[in-house]
Amino acid sequence: MSEADRAVTDAARAAERVARDCYGRLVALLAWQWRDLAAAEDALSEAFAAALRSWPVDGLPASPEAWLLSAARRRLLHEARHTRLTQDPAVTALFDDETAAPAAEAVPDARLRLMFVCAHPALAENVRAPLMLQAVLGLEAQAIASAFLVSPAAMAQRLVRAKARIREAGLRFDPPEASELPERLAAVLDAIYGAYTLGRQGLDTPAGDLREEAIFLARLVTSLRPDQAEAWGLLALLLHVEARRGAQFDAAGRFVPLAAQDPSAWDVDLATQAEQALWTAARLRQPGPLQLEASIQSAHAQRRVTGRTPWAAIAQLYAVLVAHHPSLGARVGQAVAQAEAGDVTAALATLDDLPAAAVKAYPAYWVARAHVLERAGAPGHEAARQRAIGLTDDPRLREFLAASAPGAAPHQAAPPFSGPA
Repeated sequence: MSEADRAVTDAARAAERVARDCYGRLVALLAWQWRDLAAAEDALSEAFAAALRSWPVDGLPASPEAWLLSAARRRLLHEARHTRLTQDPAVTALFDDETAAPAAEAVPDARLRLMFVCAHPALAENVRAPLMLQAVLGLEAQAIASAFLVSPAAMAQRLVRAKARIREAGLRFDPPEASELPERLAAVLDAIYGAYTLGRQGLDTPAGDLREEAIFLARLVTSLRPDQAEAWGLLALLLHVEARRGAQFDAAGRFVPLAAQDPSAWDVDLATQAEQALWTAARLRQPGPLQLEASIQSAHAQRRVTGRTPWAAIAQLYAVLVAHHPSLGARVGQAVAQAEAGDVTAALATLDDLPAAAVKAYPAYWVARAHVLERAGAPGHEAARQRAIGLTDDPRLREFLAASAPGAAPHQAAPPFSGPA
């Protein structure tokens, strides 16, 4: 490799490392100072592009993060002077202080602080969590759309409108007061849940391992708001699923369905932490959907001790979940549990009641339908399985579905929880 090629490679690796470790923090700082989320994201993108041009020639700076922050700030100032977007000396003065940062009395972490800002009540409820995923973790609209079961075009429009709303209404990026956190918490938990869901799907992102990031943020929220049961419920849910991460694929990289996993390969420490979090939530006596989903995962974890999955109890938990929080994922999960508990007729009725438009592009639905139809001895199960294969992005799951013997349970291929939809 020539010296020039080596310099380009080193620059790319340094940029990738900073993007992985610092993207959310850099966007948070810029957005706070500039009061314009879209402009902050654009400026940071330009800074990364400039780094890839400059660092191979000039060498890596002593602090790549500081270099990128300064470059993005210069870009924002240039744009402001060119378009006269602001003449506020209080704003431009921030850019004269390279160490300027937002206050953090109520929320200690820059990423989490920006997430609470994105949950501003002036923004539409259906865009708050997606906006967090894009602003804090740098995810694209197409990926975010898959976590919330909407089309990429619809998600892109939501995000554009939200950023325009922030700019046009002059919404301030002031850190929320402690008293404002509870009303914004649900959206933050949805975003963390969505991040973990996307991480399970193998999404590659500059923010690094989304599952680890989501669990870190979930832990941080419980330390910030230990009085909120749903925060503990989310942590319990994620930890239970994470405890099975090492058993999800075999040594050859092949997907291993939940029912075929060796429970001794599950992480006992994480499962224990999950149970502790779930009990903490229960003691607070604030019931909610995340605690119900965590309870379902807790029931699955019983197989490590008893050797069997308590499907009747899981079906009952899903019934309560759907009665109060009937998301699409929860209703598909309910059908799976009903079939596994022996009530195939109820499972078919549950699936038949779902709107055709909502499930047409949802692979978990088609996996569930294939299984239930086969269990019922009804036609159409193979067509449903082929539909599921066509809708599944992860090649490992596609391979598993294509090779599945008749009778494979849908929970083996579908995500083990209902997601944030």
